Amino acid sequence: MTSDTVFKSIRPYIGEEIPAAVERLRQAEEFLTLFSQMTGAEKNLISESLKGITSRDEFQARFFGPTIEKLLAETTDSINVSGLEYIEKDKSYLFITNHRDIILDSAILNIMLRRQGCHYCEAAIGSNLLINNWVTDLVKLDACFIIERGLPVRDMISSANLRSHYLRDVILENKDSVWIAQKEGRTKNGDDRTQPSLLKMFRMSGPSDFVKNFKELRVTPVSISYEWEPCDALKTDELYQKTVGEYVKTPAADMQSMLEGLSVYKGRVNFAITPPLDQELDYLEDKDNHGDRIAELATLVDERIHKNFKLWPNNYIAYDLMHSTTQFADKYSEEEKTKFIQVMTQKIDKLSGNRSILNNIFLEIYANPVKNNL
Repeated sequence: MTSDTVFKSIRPYIGEEIPAAVERLRQAEEFLTLFSQMTGAEKNLISESLKGITSRDEFQARFFGPTIEKLLAETTDSINVSGLEYIEKDKSYLFITNHRDIILDSAILNIMLRRQGCHYCEAAIGSNLLINNWVTDLVKLDACFIIERGLPVRDMISSANLRSHYLRDVILENKDSVWIAQKEGRTKNGDDRTQPSLLKMFRMSGPSDFVKNFKELRVTPVSISYEWEPCDALKTDELYQKTVGEYVKTPAADMQSMLEGLSVYKGRVNFAITPPLDQELDYLEDKDNHGDRIAELATLVDERIHKNFKLWPNNYIAYDLMHSTTQFADKYSEEEKTKFIQVMTQKIDKLSGNRSILNNIFLEIYANPVKNNL
């Protein structure tokens, strides 16, 4: 059972932990101030909206879900989702997605699933993002389970084993689905790739038979695409710092990424849910060993995400600018190209460093999905 104390260090809040955490949130001044600034709601109204919540479902329905929908209404032009017909309401799934925004990737998927009456997702979140007590309370009320980061090598296997058993337990109990990114951390440069170690972690629990093991999980790749990348400037700066020297991520930088991802303009958003991997898994039996099967499975997930990634004019513009070509000129207008260059210039102007390198990094964020789609 997922309520077993063996999972207590990583699982979301349950039972009496929930009203206690809600009350702490109601008293957390920084939380109330930040959410008031983002939503425009008075702090006392935010506190009042949390009053009396005793379950994660209530937390979603009364507070977190409406808050996210309000922010999306203000920062997006449209949100489209395809592939919901592949999701059966009475089943749980392991959704593996490319990862562009810390909070919104799983939050938007959950909104779409809930509207269809489908199982809610418990979302994986790195322990490095639990930067203070109120953030920890917020994410564990939002049904997040913890991926421990920065562990000594000797502890990594036992931690992965615990996570593997936890997510399989959630899915096989058939109460919730699970959302997890295809690799550790967000994709910074737009090149979405599945981390084989993630798939190895999945396999640590369940049957020894490789195909049966993964079929139990109902692995369902989802491709996420934002017209304007959340935190594109922050990602550009981080990649630049790593290029020219050593970059050390701080809790303040993580907080800025979370808040900016929620509050900045994103334009159009597209989620493409693909069918669960099922028959494709049968072909993996022909591989010589589990290492080859894992590599092929990673390729299958990548192909689903790359082929179903919604390419916007911005992506084609960035590709053409980066390669000094007009190969995709029929995919965008001159007005769209001018706007992209203006926005890029405004964002790069606020960063410090070699202008040419910064421009290339920024362009790569938008151009790499075109390269992968090709």
